[in-house]
Amino acid sequence: APIPTYVLGANDQDTVHYFPDVSGCELAENITYLGRRGVFSGTSGLQIAYLSGTESQHEPAVAYSFSSKDVTELKTSLLSTPAFRGVDILLTSPWPKDVGNFGNSPGEIDPKKCGSALISNLAASLKPRYHFAALEKTYYERVPYRNHTVLQEAPQHVSRFIALADVGNTSKKKYLYAFSIVPMSSMDPAELVKQPQDVTENPYRKLQKEAHKAKTLMGAEEEPACQFFFDLNKNQGKKRHSDGKQGGNSQPKQPKKPPQPTGPCWFCLASPEVEKHLVVSIGTHCYLALAKGGLLPDHVLILPIGHYQSVVDLPAEVVEEVIKYKSALKEFFRSQGKRYVLFERNYKSQHLQLQVIPLPLNLCTAEDVKEAFITQAQEQQIDLLEIPEHSDIKQVAQPGAPYFYVELDTGEKLFHRIRKSFPLQFGRS
Repeated sequence: APIPTYVLGANDQDTVHYFPDVSGCELAENITYLGRRGVFSGTSGLQIAYLSGTESQHEPAVAYSFSSKDVTELKTSLLSTPAFRGVDILLTSPWPKDVGNFGNSPGEIDPKKCGSALISNLAASLKPRYHFAALEKTYYERVPYRNHTVLQEAPQHVSRFIALADVGNTSKKKYLYAFSIVPMSSMDPAELVKQPQDVTENPYRKLQKEAHKAKTLMGAEEEPACQFFFDLNKNQGKKRHSDGKQGGNSQPKQPKKPPQPTGPCWFCLASPEVEKHLVVSIGTHCYLALAKGGLLPDHVLILPIGHYQSVVDLPAEVVEEVIKYKSALKEFFRSQGKRYVLFERNYKSQHLQLQVIPLPLNLCTAEDVKEAFITQAQEQQIDLLEIPEHSDIKQVAQPGAPYFYVELDTGEKLFHRIRKSFPLQFGRS
């Protein structure tokens, strides 16, 4: 080759024999096989992460495939580096699954069907400035996407995904991409995080959330990149330690009694005003009831047995039971071919009511539901912001502060801090 050329490895059994050393080797003069996975650092400081092969569901992976273990080890080698911000370039063979979300159309290729979820997870974690893939043998240049959540995280650099066609294809689709790049390590931080006008949301958010859920269920530790902070009211509260104790103060051994209502309450289970014929299930700290005047016949409410005004006010044992009810409802509604949307209006109400409304799976996706809420909010000049799935709403709202909160059964969450007035029927209409 006339210039130094670096290549990835085999994608099928027929080509494995061309790559004799899994850790990489020189195949010919100026042609170097990088290896199964790793990071190549140039003398200029340019950092290139790479992963050879196609996705495998089995361990150990065959010679032309990679597994989740390969992805985890590659991520760990980089994320453990102090002050890691991302890599300059990521090279993979498969496209990342869902890369087309929020972006321009890839044409005849459907990234939901052909892409690799492991590659999406890798790209979301490594935050490459450029990500190249060519397995689908067609050209596609996606508009750049963000690597941060607007208004919730400090701005970060954008990523660009470029898929290349096969060399010498008869359709004359682009198989070369020439570009100039300054290594991230040499760039001015303010210049690095500039956002182009056509930037979109991160296409891998949903897959990230699903992966985080799976890790949580398996008892795995959170990835170091999953940190979020909020500064919506400029007031700093006490630090909350991992054991749930407030900084400098130990929790009382006896659970705190819920506050007592100042007048008649229609939702305290012990109250004579509660309509007990609507009650479906009673737990230790919460109960489930059909909604009076529900939007649908199976519109239900999750309510605390004691008198609490909002989710923010709930003690840990009540929150734990709320989560169990949500999980049971998700499983039940899915068995009925439905998904649910949950919302809370902590405004002009004295007892927490979590409204749970099922919707047919075949008529709407979670993205449709989220978009409907955001569109309706924009029409009424309501700032409905997305907050990270694994964040605690107590990080966003202080006790006593009015708010409106939406949660999808996928774990996605939307939040609005009510500062003046708020339409009482929002969410129902």
